[in-house]
Amino acid sequence: MHRTVIIFIVAFIMMILFVSGCGGSSSSGSSGSYREEEQKEGTDMRIMIDGVNIPVEWEDNESVNALKGSLPLTVNMHMYGGFEQVGSLGRTFPRKDSRITTSAGDIVLYSGNQIVIFYGSNTWAYTRLGKIIGKSDSELEALLGKSDVTLTIDAE
Repeated sequence: MHRTVIIFIVAFIMMILFVSGCGGSSSSGSSGSYREEEQKEGTDMRIMIDGVNIPVEWEDNESVNALKGSLPLTVNMHMYGGFEQVGSLGRTFPRKDSRITTSAGDIVLYSGNQIVIFYGSNTWAYTRLGKIIGKSDSELEALLGKSDVTLTIDAE
């Protein structure tokens, strides 16, 4: 009987250690979310598409920092390829292109001097700038897929 109690206690302690180990892992996941929130708040930029305020989660990179230093910006965007809006930024920004497959809501820098917002998907060499959040693919297509738009990027 005494041996059974010891085995039970050891098993109970191991279970507690396992559960608290899982909690630590989850906590680090929360830390990642906190960093994303901190990144989003730290960027202090907002976009408007045809006067509609659009929430964006910005990347933390040299291109976004340079873009922030050029605010405010108004860009006349043009539909292209049936999956994106493209507009000239009027100057060249630092870039670190890599071959990526975009999805609806992605905001990228193309050739260092054009901003692209996707309502579809494409694979090409871009520098990631950000991602529109809180909008479904169909909402993005309705906003971006019907005609040319005006993009305004400003400080919050």
